[in-house]
Amino acid sequence: MSNDRTPRRGVLLIVASPSGAGKTSLCRRLMADHGGLELSISMTTRAIRPGEVADRDYHFVSDDEFQALIDADAFLEWAHVHGARYGSPRAPIDKALSEGRDVLFDIDWQGARDVATKCPDDAVRVFILPPSLEELRRRLVTRSQDADAVIERRIANAKGEIQHCGEFDYVFVNDDFDRSYAELAHIYHAERSRRFRNTWVDAYRETLLAEAV
Repeated sequence: MSNDRTPRRGVLLIVASPSGAGKTSLCRRLMADHGGLELSISMTTRAIRPGEVADRDYHFVSDDEFQALIDADAFLEWAHVHGARYGSPRAPIDKALSEGRDVLFDIDWQGARDVATKCPDDAVRVFILPPSLEELRRRLVTRSQDADAVIERRIANAKGEIQHCGEFDYVFVNDDFDRSYAELAHIYHAERSRRFRNTWVDAYRETLLAEAV
């Protein structure tokens, strides 16, 4: 008897959090441990930076090209950020999901809302909370990437972001990295096993029922 587990529909896993809550580190480990999970590559109108590789870090396009895609409703989500535009093209995401490949989005709550609105059956939203705002400040200070004024602005913004955690399917507190990673991995594994995503089940069931015993 065949043990085929295909075809299946992929998972669109969206992870959001305030800056400094640990989202990026958790997502990097999840991708490192799961070869079938790929990161959504955003499109941007900003110039390529030293060390970046086109179509690996971002898809770099002109303002006119980006606007044409907006007009064609070709983005799952897009936004203005620091004078440039960033967006998630829909076509490669749809292709990946239909081919059974899982896609990870590392975006903010607004982007998560937009993607979930356009992909209600595929999107799984996870929000990561810090143990406290004081701990969030400590982490931001420790990583030494921002000036004091920027850190305080990030803390203020965090309160607004946290207000939207109720829109997400899963919410947990990142007070211990290993435990939080296990939580995120469990969510991902459970969503991969959802009945409606595993379209091979019907045929497999019939094979079982037809088996001579």
